[in-house]
Amino acid sequence: MPKTYVEINEKIKNGDVVVVTAEEMIKIVEDKGSKVAADEIDIVTTGTFGPMCSSGAFLNFGHSDPPIKFENLFLNGVKAYHGNGAVDCYIGCTRMSDIKPFEYGGGHVIEDLVSGKLIRLNGNSYTTDCYPLAEVDTEFTIDDINQAILCNPRNAYQRYICAVNSSDKTLYTYMGKLLPHFGNAHYSGAGCLNPLSNDPDYETIGIGTRIFLGGGIGYVMGEGTQHNPTNRFGTLFVKGDLKQMSPEYLRGVTYEKYGTSLSVGVGIPIPILNEGLAKKTAVSDEVLLTEILDYGKPRRDKPELKHVSYMELKSGYIELDGKKIKCSSLSSIFYARKIAKTLKKWIEDGKFFLNPPAETLSTKTVFKPMKQTSRLNSLKDFKKDAISHLDNSDLKRVAKNQPFIVDDGKCINCGACVSLCPTDALYLDKEDRLAFCFEKCIGCLLCLDSCPRLAIEEL
Repeated sequence: MPKTYVEINEKIKNGDVVVVTAEEMIKIVEDKGSKVAADEIDIVTTGTFGPMCSSGAFLNFGHSDPPIKFENLFLNGVKAYHGNGAVDCYIGCTRMSDIKPFEYGGGHVIEDLVSGKLIRLNGNSYTTDCYPLAEVDTEFTIDDINQAILCNPRNAYQRYICAVNSSDKTLYTYMGKLLPHFGNAHYSGAGCLNPLSNDPDYETIGIGTRIFLGGGIGYVMGEGTQHNPTNRFGTLFVKGDLKQMSPEYLRGVTYEKYGTSLSVGVGIPIPILNEGLAKKTAVSDEVLLTEILDYGKPRRDKPELKHVSYMELKSGYIELDGKKIKCSSLSSIFYARKIAKTLKKWIEDGKFFLNPPAETLSTKTVFKPMKQTSRLNSLKDFKKDAISHLDNSDLKRVAKNQPFIVDDGKCINCGACVSLCPTDALYLDKEDRLAFCFEKCIGCLLCLDSCPRLAIEEL
């Protein structure tokens, strides 16, 4: 029998709402069928936690005395966009520090801000009669500013591709380090836990949908940039109050020789309004497919190699032309599961209510590539690298002592290092936490620069 948002919220208020995670829903529908599940289950919670480059924050500092209208503005050495009001700015997560490029960027500023740390502000102005102050050099915490609004134009891809590299050289990309000759594979997304995968036709997700965002409550503002529903690559435009969020679910990350980003935690509750939604929220990793793309070839050469299921991706290996390729995720399944469980508890405790969207996401948006009036060939011919990663002299070292340590405070259990380990010394355990087998380690340290959190340190 169909349900309504009012009925479900009344159950939340009375404490008798039935909430399960997306992983739990798979088993329920398998055992009882979608009709019984639709009657018994009120809400399915989802979660994803991974690098989301189209993220950033609007900040308002309040007026100085005398006042200033910022022309150039730096936060901990990271340039912020000033072209709003006099003392407003937007800091993007991929903007890198001029002082520590490829190590610290806007995503780290946001994490430090939410952590309550002091942020150094340097700003200058061309001065006017109403804004006579020429320069400000000060420090502040998140409690010292008026507004801190996380505003992310593109988050929570419905699914994302799996990246490999057929070329003769190691590639450094937003999909991490890709070893030559199909030496490894990286993917992103939480599969059956992904929010948009559990409502692929956007029946319950749209403008105004209340969500878990960065450890606090946020809202969907609409479809995200590059929203491509025809190919199941939907995205979300989201916002929330940074002052209510947690650094556990907003982590600045850096990718070797590529740049910085921000890992963001997003979770969406899916109300089971009808049997159709019960079926959709029972989607399994086995039927969720994505493409394997060859980053070793130009985009125009259509480097799509095959489709692969999230079940295969999560197994730790994919098969391509008869070759078994080690595969790991840039997203953290551990944290995606934790987000779904946390959201479930919030709802069961009566701390989180659902609201119908004012307008659902578009299912008809057409995604187009950039219009280019001239074509510049910026892709140089790859020079053949005679030494493959398995011939690297580092691999011949013997680890007489433990060659590195992992800082548990920094590690987000994403697994980016796992696919690069030639001996399986690094792996994800049954709970999708990073684990280490000392006996297998040969001290090659290929993992060292692969960590987006810089959590692996050489001893």
